[in-house]
Amino acid sequence: MVNVSFNEINEIISKITPSYYEGKRALVTGGAGFLGSWMCESLLALGANVVCLDNYSSGREENIVHLQSNPNFTMIVQDVSKDLSLDDPFDYVFHLASRAGPFEFAEFPIEIIRSNTIGTMHALEIATKNHAKFLFTSTSETYGEPSVFPTPETYRGNVNAVGPRGCYDEAKRCGEALCMAYLRQKGVDVRIARIFNTYGPRIRADGIYGRVIPRFMDQIVHEQPVTIFGDGSQTRCFCYVTDTVVGLLRLAAYDGCTGEVVNIGSSHEMTILELAKMIYTICDKEENLTYHPMPQDDPTRRLPDVSKAENMLGWKADVTPEIGISRLLVYGTETL
Repeated sequence: MVNVSFNEINEIISKITPSYYEGKRALVTGGAGFLGSWMCESLLALGANVVCLDNYSSGREENIVHLQSNPNFTMIVQDVSKDLSLDDPFDYVFHLASRAGPFEFAEFPIEIIRSNTIGTMHALEIATKNHAKFLFTSTSETYGEPSVFPTPETYRGNVNAVGPRGCYDEAKRCGEALCMAYLRQKGVDVRIARIFNTYGPRIRADGIYGRVIPRFMDQIVHEQPVTIFGDGSQTRCFCYVTDTVVGLLRLAAYDGCTGEVVNIGSSHEMTILELAKMIYTICDKEENLTYHPMPQDDPTRRLPDVSKAENMLGWKADVTPEIGISRLLVYGTETL
């Protein structure tokens, strides 16, 4: 295993100017989820007051239980797609609430659409009332099956609206459209992040929630065959959670980002088969792979053009897959 020494929160806040968030009030929807919990914890470490809103549909209380003794942290258990009546003033609204695992698309398509459409409108109304900066976490899935690589933010997408992934892809596209509508009609300071595959501690490995890295790690650690869809030649670019959170915090705060759409992801492209072999090597286990049919509309390639993030935010992904996966193994699959 690669030697690792790390403190995730210190790594994040060392790359953010504290004055952007110190003494500010932030609402984080989906704040008990994988990415949302890291956002809440980072904001608290930067001196912000944080209201976390989550209904625990895919988020988990254990992700934020260590924050609940902090006097600057408030937890509200509620579905963002239901009526929200929050009287607190906010300087920032981070809208992260959504199921996002590919295996969830078949089980919860309506809930996914609601959180990214109705939920987005509810969150935007809070930002409107408070003149708050609004960050919408969109996705690389808005590009569908792209034909341009690296894929820039100007690429308009090639999405199957009626396919099994359409509930997520099109809901996120609608969420982006809502953000721009609120900017144009109501002057809301919106920023949109198209996030590529992110992984790290607190990401779920269980059941329908499992993403590819924690799923592979869980299978390998428990000496089960690793499931490869197709021949494993499809590619992804995996970004460690600390890098993603830094990109989001900068995009939400920096001047000159109003109305901007920015790719947040690693540019280190690798095949799924290469990923599996890397994890086997890091875990020091013998390979045991099983192959299964490719799911419908599963993208064959993902590679973001991150030049806009580099130029606008001074941001790029720093943690290599070898280091990130080794860190995740240190945490152990029981904490994924």
